[in-house]
Amino acid sequence: MASIEKLKREALKGRGVAAADALELFIEGSNSPWRILAAASEIRERFKGKHIILCGITNAKSGRCLEDCAFCAQSSHWRTDAVLYPLKSPGQILKEAARAKKDGAEFFGIVTSGKRIKSKKEWSDIIAAVEGVSKLGLCACASLGILDAAKARALKNAGLCRYHHNLETARSFFPNICTTHDYEEDVETLHVAKAAGLSVCAGGLIGMGEGVTHRIEMAATLAELDVDSVPVNILNPIPGTPLSAMPPLPPMEILMTIAVFRFMLPDKDIKLCGGKEKNLRQLLPLGIVAGANSLMTGNYLTTTGRESRLDHEMILDLGLLPTRMIDLCRCAEEGHALVSIED
Repeated sequence: MASIEKLKREALKGRGVAAADALELFIEGSNSPWRILAAASEIRERFKGKHIILCGITNAKSGRCLEDCAFCAQSSHWRTDAVLYPLKSPGQILKEAARAKKDGAEFFGIVTSGKRIKSKKEWSDIIAAVEGVSKLGLCACASLGILDAAKARALKNAGLCRYHHNLETARSFFPNICTTHDYEEDVETLHVAKAAGLSVCAGGLIGMGEGVTHRIEMAATLAELDVDSVPVNILNPIPGTPLSAMPPLPPMEILMTIAVFRFMLPDKDIKLCGGKEKNLRQLLPLGIVAGANSLMTGNYLTTTGRESRLDHEMILDLGLLPTRMIDLCRCAEEGHALVSIED
């Protein structure tokens, strides 16, 4: 294996490490984690500086999805307590976007359940919402499932900045997670979004029973696809889903995964998302030290996050800066209770 220092030098030049070296890094990190975390932090700072990006989302349409993703509370295949509701109005979405901006988010994502948007009325409302979010001065994002070229161009023309579509896991592990669509459909959607001139956000979940080699395989695929942002979700098992009894990953294994991703994807945004609070617990700030330069803030799709002011405090305590500042004193005075995911 090449030395950690040599691999760091390569990554600092923008050359992501190969899968074989990434696996050796992970193994080495199990015995000597702090050297690798420190190196990953240096790589992050080389390409991303001292700024941390915050992203907010709205669960714009919830439940009744016909896909059988094993982790998902919104699949109609599983019996869960997920709230069911149709597409929110553009006005509702913009209200949530304005709150996210007030709480310091730079990106705001409109997320819908289901494989794709078929209804003309829903599509019209989504376009109106994208236009509105963009006019608020936020980077508008959307996660609407499988996308064709015409819809991708329409989103771009409406002001969409970034399209999000997770691969969820490695190609070789995907059949264990979803059987109702093919991995290549997800890959093709990323190609379609990029061809329309959209920035692309794609990552997945860890802790679903996959091995380290599967995570490295997914990161290598994302590097090959040249995505712009890589969200890392950590499984928060949902009662009623096939993964409800999955044991949690050790926090240090999560941190090592983030660090190895930074070595493999040195110049990409790496975003800590769902499950970060529950799984990293007191080590959550080390997720940034390990190489993440972005956080999803506020609530997730069907689970609750934490107050945005706590993310801002954490970033500042690390000697870093959010890309959009908020008045922490004002937030504390207001109490800033999170918007209920049922709202």
